Amino acid sequence: MRALYFDCFAGVSGDMLVGALIDLGLNLQALDQNLTKLGLGGYSIRSCRVKRSGIAATKFDVQVDEVSQPARRLADIREMIQRSELDENTKSRSIQIFERLAGAEASVHGTVADQVHFHEVGAVDSIIDVVGAVVGFDMLGIDRFFSSPLRVGRGMVKTAHGMLPIPAPATAELLRGVPIYAGELEGEYVTPTGAAILTSLCESFGPMPVLRIDRLGYGAGSRDPAGFPNVLRAALGEVDEGIEGEAERVMVIETNIDDMNPQAYGFVMEKAFALGALDVFLTPVQMKKDRPGVLLTVLCERTTLDVLCRLLLSETTTFGVRYYEAARRVLARTVEVVQTVYGAVNIKVAREGNRTLHFQPEFEDCARLASEAGVSLIEVQDRARVAYYELIKTRESS
Repeated sequence: MRALYFDCFAGVSGDMLVGALIDLGLNLQALDQNLTKLGLGGYSIRSCRVKRSGIAATKFDVQVDEVSQPARRLADIREMIQRSELDENTKSRSIQIFERLAGAEASVHGTVADQVHFHEVGAVDSIIDVVGAVVGFDMLGIDRFFSSPLRVGRGMVKTAHGMLPIPAPATAELLRGVPIYAGELEGEYVTPTGAAILTSLCESFGPMPVLRIDRLGYGAGSRDPAGFPNVLRAALGEVDEGIEGEAERVMVIETNIDDMNPQAYGFVMEKAFALGALDVFLTPVQMKKDRPGVLLTVLCERTTLDVLCRLLLSETTTFGVRYYEAARRVLARTVEVVQTVYGAVNIKVAREGNRTLHFQPEFEDCARLASEAGVSLIEVQDRARVAYYELIKTRESS
């Protein structure tokens, strides 16, 4: 599967990202032709080759004409994209990015997304950066996205709201849950546009996954600080899927507890699942002062990391939690129905490609049917297994 890894040792911005895609082989004229489908006038795009600390890179620029541009809110940008002739995948991804931007701005300014005036991110160049990046991803046939931790810079940045700390509040909001660091140089190295694109699309922010690199592209930033390569490096290649679903990334949250009423664990587990946890489990551990304790572990997506950390901090007696990213190897799973003499039973099936590896009758179905028929649970489970074996044999012989 075709994948792109962003090496953000110098941060990321929208123009750096599009420049890196052009450096990877994205045709500028074809990009320009696709962008005309937006019906947005008053601009032109160009690219040129530059060097940053000796590294050859592509600088992408949007030249905005000296004409007045209307103020734009989320609804205006959404309507512009929806009425365009862009393909549906490009439309949905672009709108998703702008919705993230609007949500971050709304959170910072205490309003709702539809009331946000986009200021910088609503300008023509930022619209072109966002939609241009998404168009470029599709034109290069990229299916999956990964990123390194992000250098955000330090100091202050001048915005339409005045001087703001780095990362700017909207950028910081977009980067919640993402590993970032300041670096040693003054200045803004991650823009809201760059943050929105990466956090909308990237599966993980860490070391490069196992990737057979085909090409490398470098997108140049506007600044050229002495002795520092202000470029975004993008590695384009193939990731080996192996077993279907193998490359899934999850967050692991853990905390050790030795002073909580055992009755509370069930409540916490149920609430964690309701908030989107993928799995919750308890492990007995021996803690300091020879106290028996419990290791409470939660698996979740990165998007639910913050809310689940807050749950554990507020609903348990712990004083802190730890979390980290992990790889999870997951088989494809389906649910099929078999008929038994006692009634229908759902069968959970684990597959590798077209091959069935193992299966299990749904416990709740078997327990209900056993109670209704006055027979043992084991009897119903065995009947369900036999029925599914027969179903497999029928498929193989047909």
